[in-house]
Amino acid sequence: MIVHILTSDKHNFEWIDITNPTLEDFKELKEKYNLRDESIRDCLEVGHLPKIEEFENYHFLIIRSTPETLEEESDTLTEITDRVSIFYGQNFIITTHRSHINFLENIKKLDPKSKVLTSSKSLVNTLLSEALKSFETLILGNMATKLDDYEEVVFLHQKRKPFLKKLYYIKRQIDVIRSILVLYKDIVDYFHLPEYKNIYTQDLRDLFSRTSTLYRNASENTAQLLNIYFNIESNHTNEIMRVLTIISVFFMPLTFIVGVYGMNFDIMPELHWRYGYPIVLGAMLLLSGIIYFWFKRKKWL
Repeated sequence: MIVHILTSDKHNFEWIDITNPTLEDFKELKEKYNLRDESIRDCLEVGHLPKIEEFENYHFLIIRSTPETLEEESDTLTEITDRVSIFYGQNFIITTHRSHINFLENIKKLDPKSKVLTSSKSLVNTLLSEALKSFETLILGNMATKLDDYEEVVFLHQKRKPFLKKLYYIKRQIDVIRSILVLYKDIVDYFHLPEYKNIYTQDLRDLFSRTSTLYRNASENTAQLLNIYFNIESNHTNEIMRVLTIISVFFMPLTFIVGVYGMNFDIMPELHWRYGYPIVLGAMLLLSGIIYFWFKRKKWL
């Protein structure tokens, strides 16, 4: 669906927004703005990563953003992010997308006299900033809360295993977003070139640096949380093995004594002693006591 947000007769540039674009939508636009076929193909490709391309009469960008909340078990590029493709020149801008994108809808509702809409470059800079802010909002809100909850599970809860699946998905989400932010660097650097550089592009660069740092820290925290979990599980297993080893050390000599006197030989004098049974029991208790005090001295108990 093609919607004309701004028209060139009333504004400095024309803004056309296309939802669920098809080749048919670009028939007239291709001729009017001399758009290249390769840009249109990239625009229609579903899973394309962020990039920027410069042509003679226009620039082509692909940017990605995140929704306010992610599905619990989302772990692919298209599940975690929404894409906006942008064609822009001095007197026009074309935005295309397949899903409802909040920040784009909010910009559409701005007063035409707003500073954001003074030029196509200003609008593109704002779209790029808002896309990056969506990543920042996600990590500072939803993801940070989840990581805090999972950290509490690791350290305080006895039944920890069900949370591993959830932690896996949030780790995947962070990794996918980090790979997207790496590609954003070329776009941000392009807008920070001397011919474009101004207070808005500096804000854009600062926003990118801040967002990248937040996701790098989140990735490190997630990996560290997994390592802590496996260390705790390993220590728990070691503790169980230690207890079982101690129990086996107590019973090994006792089992040996019982095994000796359980042999079916006719000539075993102790079997006919009046006090043979209590003496053996006493010896077993004494041996257990010696082992116990030895373990206490070694601080193994």
